[in-house]
Amino acid sequence: MIKTIGILGGGQLGRMMAIAARTMGYNIVVLDPTPNCPCAAVADKQIVAAFDDVEAAKELLTSCDLITYEFENVNQNVANALSAKLPQTSELLRITQNRILEKQTINDAGLKTVAYKSICNRKELEVFVEDYKANVRNIIIKTVQGGYDGKGQYVIKTADELNDFVVSKYNENIEYVAEDFIHFNKEISVIVCRNASGEISIFPVAENIHKNQILHQSIVPARVSNNIIIKANDIALQLATHLNLVGTLAIEMFVCGDDVVVNELAPRPHNSGHYTLNACATNQFEQHIRAVCNLSLSDTKLFTPVVMLNVLGQDTNLMKQENMGKNKLHLYGKTEAKVDRKMGHINVLRESVDKCLIEVEKLLNFNNQ
Repeated sequence: MIKTIGILGGGQLGRMMAIAARTMGYNIVVLDPTPNCPCAAVADKQIVAAFDDVEAAKELLTSCDLITYEFENVNQNVANALSAKLPQTSELLRITQNRILEKQTINDAGLKTVAYKSICNRKELEVFVEDYKANVRNIIIKTVQGGYDGKGQYVIKTADELNDFVVSKYNENIEYVAEDFIHFNKEISVIVCRNASGEISIFPVAENIHKNQILHQSIVPARVSNNIIIKANDIALQLATHLNLVGTLAIEMFVCGDDVVVNELAPRPHNSGHYTLNACATNQFEQHIRAVCNLSLSDTKLFTPVVMLNVLGQDTNLMKQENMGKNKLHLYGKTEAKVDRKMGHINVLRESVDKCLIEVEKLLNFNNQ
């Protein structure tokens, strides 16, 4: 019987997982290097240690009946140490930690990704440079491991810019992947959950708008055709089955005309699923806890149109409940507000997406006063 759940990572996702788990009657132990991290406020215990501390991971293992995580860049030695109580498995982490392996896995599932080339050593770099000179195009070079919200990414539009990357930014100790720019109409995402018994649930498709490579808004229902909705849901089902998923998988996709191309995967609850906290019968965090505990999955029905608006460190007027009116403010308990740091989010619920967007615009205008 599961009584205590361990969470590796004590940021906002860990905090919201813990709130859901506590509501369901579980005790919580969190491992995070920052004392009094956001999750600690709702946990029974915090182990203050680095994420690559194997001995601390073993302490987490002995303190809990089951372990989950809030981020995918988990040290492999730590993942191996936790594997006995990690239903999501270290294999899923290995795949999603490596952009090349992730794309290969998506392709192996019979799904499309953007065109890409690996740059894992000096020879592959030289081959890619020669190829690029013969076919100059817009590309984005990303580190194969690590990086999020645009970190570790380099936009290349000319041969001179590629040369600048080679001379001043390329690190031969780091592996990279070069992705061709893709012309897309919209960015969307799907959150899918699966338990060990094979039951699968899919949340409504979100339409995502990014600003400075950070998620700015998620709009639900997504303003796409029913055909796109069906294709996105089929992709989620196909990947969850192919990966033998246990837990949660967020799938970011591009809508290209009448086609859908997979961009990236995250094996955990996701920023673009925060709208579920107020707009769905079950939120993504409760469903994640249900999935990793191998409980029956609950209803994901959307009750109302919603727009999720991220609140960053510079959004000082949006961090006060007295400014929210009927909107739902969720703050993450972070002690220091920094520019572009995710401090919380607002769920705007109205009778239609258009009315939600009008209210969002009012909030943004108020924030800029």
